[in-house]
Amino acid sequence: MIMTRVHMAPVPRSSVVTYRDDGVLARGMGLLVAGQLPPLPPAVAGAFVTGVMLFLGVAGADGPSVFAPAVALLLAGPGSSHPHDGRLDWLVPPILRITEYGFIACVGFAWDMPKALLFALLGAILFHHYDVVYRCRQHVYPPAWLASAGLGWEGRMLVVAMGTLLGVVVPVFALLALYLTGLFCWESVTCWLAAPRSGVEAADLGGQD
Repeated sequence: MIMTRVHMAPVPRSSVVTYRDDGVLARGMGLLVAGQLPPLPPAVAGAFVTGVMLFLGVAGADGPSVFAPAVALLLAGPGSSHPHDGRLDWLVPPILRITEYGFIACVGFAWDMPKALLFALLGAILFHHYDVVYRCRQHVYPPAWLASAGLGWEGRMLVVAMGTLLGVVVPVFALLALYLTGLFCWESVTCWLAAPRSGVEAADLGGQD
């Protein structure tokens, strides 16, 4: 069966790269190595170092050390320009997701964040990541600017760390949750409404063959 694609945005060179949700900083680091660095080893290394720091309680620190987990995960940044065509490269996005969620949750719990606010922020990010995966499967691709506007995994972690450093964790969580919820929901709804229904249905049928 011929599958009709919905060209709402340029077709990404790799769905796995799109799933990474890299921001401006991570993509800029990737340009420096021009795709020559395999993405999995630095992602694993960054996630491991970040996990160790979170285990040691760095998320509850009130000094510059709170940036350490986010900076450690930036080891994964240079791998953003790689095509992610290796056998295990599909593991990179889940590693970035778990580490980002873990960092935000640890900061929230360490600073006695209202649970509703913590879940609101994590929910906005989770919605975005689920939406991107589902859209790529249906060939309704997110626009290139969305990852930048959404700050990327590294940008969100750095913003949370900055809020912690400045002692304004709750306002930063609240503003970030409102901003990301509005951005991701608005962009998702407008994109799906603009997508030709016949194209999406064709993609569904094509994926079942």
